[in-house]
Amino acid sequence: MKIGFIGIGNMGYAMLQGALKAFDKSNLCFTDVNTSLVKQIADETGVTGFNSNVEVVKASDVVVVAIKPQYMAEVLVDIRGVLSQKQILLSPAAGLNIKYYRSELGFDARIVRCMPNTPALVGEGMSAYTYSSVDFTEEEKLFIEKFFASFGKAIELPEYLMDQVVPVSGSAPAYFFIMIEAMADAAVLTGLSRSDAYQMAAQTMLGAAKMILESGEHPAVLKDRVCSPGGTTIEAVKVLEEKGFRGTVMDAMIACYDKTKQFS
Repeated sequence: MKIGFIGIGNMGYAMLQGALKAFDKSNLCFTDVNTSLVKQIADETGVTGFNSNVEVVKASDVVVVAIKPQYMAEVLVDIRGVLSQKQILLSPAAGLNIKYYRSELGFDARIVRCMPNTPALVGEGMSAYTYSSVDFTEEEKLFIEKFFASFGKAIELPEYLMDQVVPVSGSAPAYFFIMIEAMADAAVLTGLSRSDAYQMAAQTMLGAAKMILESGEHPAVLKDRVCSPGGTTIEAVKVLEEKGFRGTVMDAMIACYDKTKQFS
């Protein structure tokens, strides 16, 4: 099966890089409105770059439409006369449901709605996905699972939960980047170099996440183990609680969710 990407921005490029680790480049192709970018990435990866969406659809079994939700209708109009029932349309656009794609395409297309995130670029993405119907063969499902596994971990969810994935996974790397930047700023203020501060903060976040995933223990239990009585950590936790850290994070995620629902 061949995979074609329409859109090679941050998310499309991240998924393409993952796919290159699991599939032969001869089975991949892509396009983008930025023709100079198409040439640049084609030269960099050896993957065939096309100059139109239609060319990608004609060359692919799985069409990955990696573009922003507000531009999706225009692309679907462009390809709806070419995409067939035999092909699979895979889309990571936030907020757009399967019903929307079928309505725009004008037939009961086979859709895989998904929500990956940008750590896919380094093979540590977190994706959720859902199928439009039961008419996917086991071979096709294994192929889709292999595709997601090429750039991280993935879970299959019912479609009614896909919007909930955006704030906790799709958009969430931005929250962590802000926190690392803030931690590094404080470390620089106290005398550490900028490069050392970023490395320490980022590695600490990576290690903490790995402890949750591998230990299976509740985050509160792991937090308590760091907080010695009368110690430095509990003093910092006290300030975070006083400043409404938890509530602010929750409010930000609900705002992200509400924005996702607007796209619906």
